[in-house]
Amino acid sequence: MTLTLTVSDKVRALAPGFTHVAVEAQGLLNGPSTEGTSALLDDATRRLAARLDGRPPHEDPHMAAWRETYTAFGSKPSRTRNSAEALAKRALTDAGLPRINVLVDLYNAISVAHLIPVGGEDTDRIRGGMHLERATGVEDFVTVAGGEEIVEHPDAGEVVWCDDEGVTCRRWNWRQGPRTRLTEASTSAIFLLESLAPMPVADAEAAGAELAELLEKFSPGARITVHAPA
Repeated sequence: MTLTLTVSDKVRALAPGFTHVAVEAQGLLNGPSTEGTSALLDDATRRLAARLDGRPPHEDPHMAAWRETYTAFGSKPSRTRNSAEALAKRALTDAGLPRINVLVDLYNAISVAHLIPVGGEDTDRIRGGMHLERATGVEDFVTVAGGEEIVEHPDAGEVVWCDDEGVTCRRWNWRQGPRTRLTEASTSAIFLLESLAPMPVADAEAAGAELAELLEKFSPGARITVHAPA
């Protein structure tokens, strides 16, 4: 793997059933959302509705497991939902899913269709490796509020993704910082699909494989590697 990913023992102890599938890609083409990505988001919403069969997203067993884990590290899951639940909830409203850019649309479609948290990071903006760990509370998380850049600090014990420069995503997969987001200028990325028991690892692998296929379709010639679950 070009980018080193590590998960701390403290996170493993908190969530023994945690697995992530990483999809690395170079030579990507990005740009504004297209009719093609919009159609994928609409199809993902239909797949989600069929999967839930009238239930709210938080009643899905996988989403329930994420809620239990969020509670275990001190977050209130009804206020700070994991990214998959938040997207699913929005998908089922009249407003529907947002259209961001091609790459974000692709991974959002996979997240909603498979009901699995998926994140995308611009690897050209990552400093050093990426680490999933429990915060001490002094780490910097640079975000934007009211159009101004501000620095927040995670809660002590909160699960965060970090690189050598600071926190890249708070509360595991709740809020990504702007520094590493995929923009229309991004050409290299790592996508992380994160699952907890009872989701079978094979289901996370299938979601990763589908994402890789979409990346190949929308970025012909891109170099894409799907790594084994870890």
